[in-house]
Amino acid sequence: MPLVTQNEILPAFQAVPWVVFFPLLGLILNLLFGKRFGEKFAGAVASLATLASFGVALTLFFALQSHPEGASVPFLTWIQVGDFVVNWAFRVDTLSVTMMLVVSGVGLLIHIYAAGYMHEDVRHNGDPGRYRRFFVYFNLFIAMMMILVSADNYLMLFVGWEGVGLCSYLLIGFWFEKGKDGIANAQAAKKAFVVNRVGDFGLLIALFLMYQHFGTLEFAGVFEQAPALAAATPGVLLAMTLFMLLGVTGKSAQIPLYVWLPDAMAGPTPVSALIHAATMVTAGVYLVVRSTPLYSLVPEAQTVVTWVGALTALFAATIAIAQFDIKRVLAYSTISQLGFMVAAAGMGAGVAAMFHLTTHAFFKALLFLAAGSVILGVEAGHARAHAHADEHGHDDFDPQDMRNMGGLKDRMPLTFWVYLTGALALSGIAPLSGFFSKDEILHVAEKNNLAVFWLLLATAFLTAFYMGRQLVMVFGGTVRTRAAGAARENGAIITLPLVGLAVLSVLGGLLNFPGSWGLEHWLEHTLEGIKPSEFAPLTALISVLVALGGLGLAYAIYAVTNPLSDAKQPDPLTRLGVLWRGMANKWKVDELYHALFVRPYEALARFLATPVDQGVIDGISGGLAWLSVRAGEGLRVLQNGFLRSYALLIVLGVAAILSYLIWVR
Repeated sequence: MPLVTQNEILPAFQAVPWVVFFPLLGLILNLLFGKRFGEKFAGAVASLATLASFGVALTLFFALQSHPEGASVPFLTWIQVGDFVVNWAFRVDTLSVTMMLVVSGVGLLIHIYAAGYMHEDVRHNGDPGRYRRFFVYFNLFIAMMMILVSADNYLMLFVGWEGVGLCSYLLIGFWFEKGKDGIANAQAAKKAFVVNRVGDFGLLIALFLMYQHFGTLEFAGVFEQAPALAAATPGVLLAMTLFMLLGVTGKSAQIPLYVWLPDAMAGPTPVSALIHAATMVTAGVYLVVRSTPLYSLVPEAQTVVTWVGALTALFAATIAIAQFDIKRVLAYSTISQLGFMVAAAGMGAGVAAMFHLTTHAFFKALLFLAAGSVILGVEAGHARAHAHADEHGHDDFDPQDMRNMGGLKDRMPLTFWVYLTGALALSGIAPLSGFFSKDEILHVAEKNNLAVFWLLLATAFLTAFYMGRQLVMVFGGTVRTRAAGAARENGAIITLPLVGLAVLSVLGGLLNFPGSWGLEHWLEHTLEGIKPSEFAPLTALISVLVALGGLGLAYAIYAVTNPLSDAKQPDPLTRLGVLWRGMANKWKVDELYHALFVRPYEALARFLATPVDQGVIDGISGGLAWLSVRAGEGLRVLQNGFLRSYALLIVLGVAAILSYLIWVR
């Protein structure tokens, strides 16, 4: 996109800083007045701030209809050291505005939902005073994501990149003193923070290489010089893109840095929805698509990106099959679906990646928020039925365990229907949105890499299977606990956002509907040389049949052959033996990382803390203190208070000085 002068920028484009300023204004108002005016004020201000940001994104969308080339909107000179100049400038183009609409639009519905959800959650956790803090963090999350997607250079993008990492830490650990042993939530937040720092190291190295070889970090300058670098020293560009991929594996939870995302379920459900659908995890996919001009010059890097995505998609899907926590199933599903997007971006199908990113934002936000509705219903049912103890006399009832549910279809009918909509969309059932976006990726894989195609097709089958399993365990069959039997539907502030997201999940396929290809024509103004989208009826038919097969198998196993009628009844898949144990234990990857990295680090820390710090360093400090004390005690005899002693010392001192001067001469 050619740069334009400020005089040539459309007035509508100059409004772009407000996509960041409105959420910042919302959090400032809540910091200043939220405590005074209460929960309704805090939730309304945060939601209205996000709505205003969405309004700005819509304004930019309509302005791009007549000027699709977009513009770079300068705001201020940020860094100027010699010849190195970095401007804080906003990029308005079809790709950035697409992300702005997704972040603010889906984020708005999650904010509205959170206003009702957190009213109950802060009371359930015994601290209503944290309600305002939650929405301060929530608005900050939106602001940081907007900085990331609106940046006109990689360094400004990195500010947003780090900002969403900070917000994820704050929100995952929102109830930091809760969880197993009172530290589990804090550990989950720390894990997310540390793992993402590993990925951020890779992105930083990529930025250092960019500045070293291009002398700039602006998108336009980097993309313009990249072909010459690829021709002269292709190894440098390969290293640059692979280090960038390391950052992507952190933010978008791909192999090997995916391990933080399942533990992110420690945060309140609206946090899970915002992270998984609209903000943090989409950042890596956006980075690869934005950097298409670099990756297209390095086929080896594209191949690595494709395989990382495809293997992650299948690997995470196998783990989702054996989970019982309703949110953890969806967490591994997110990792798997991000694998689809990353694989598509690796194959040069940026439009397909963005299409699936958008539809996934709709139905995954729907599924997480609907899961939150289920959890609220079961929690309330548990409180009504048992007060402080479940039917076995324990107070550790888990409202997120699907084995404690069952039969909720009749007790929470609206939640059931929207959940079913999201599950079918995720499974790729026509004509829902997930069918069109996933089919497009499968067709690209079929044309470019058959091995990847079969991996993704197997993943599609497993996706339908674990979603079918979840539907039966949560909503089907008989009630397995008294808490589930006492569950009731939630109020409108919880259910209305679900209905809105369900509508988007149904109609989202129209964004790039075969024949019209609206999203492709929209993004081609930014993504040059993109491959034209195609609709392959045979591939579409195969994908639907595979999805139906997965759903049917789940129904046959969990609803017909072996219906789960008791919370303690073993899962039918335990018959798989070691395969089931591997999936249930997440293939022991966390344990492997703990053995390879965490334990050695803790051992080193203990060594440095005990023998080195407390022994050597404290010993040196203590020794110096001892010497000072002893020296003071020795010199104390000179301070006896007698004037004659002081006069004698002065005479001796003068005599010594004179003797020295005479001797020197």
